[in-house]
Amino acid sequence: MRVTVRVHPGAPAAFVGGRYGDAEPPVLVVRVTARAVDGRANAAVRDALAGAFAVSRRDVSLVMGERGRTKLVDVVGGAPDVLEALLARREP
Repeated sequence: MRVTVRVHPGAPAAFVGGRYGDAEPPVLVVRVTARAVDGRANAAVRDALAGAFAVSRRDVSLVMGERGRTKLVDVVGGAPDVLEALLARREP
């Protein structure tokens, strides 16, 4: 499954959930504590998405957007119902 994400690096706490904007297909918000330095934020995004979709880290790969905040990610084994739940999730 391909998922478009909007990354917020340097967040106080990691969190996967919520929708960024009104675009279609929907854009999932991913907040990570890692800074966007030397690929650390990209690695943290892969870890966060793997945990959120309950898949292995190797099943999450970056397709586009290595240097930008908006990224296209491939999640092998990701379920559409999990994505819908994450999009509806609100930060505590």
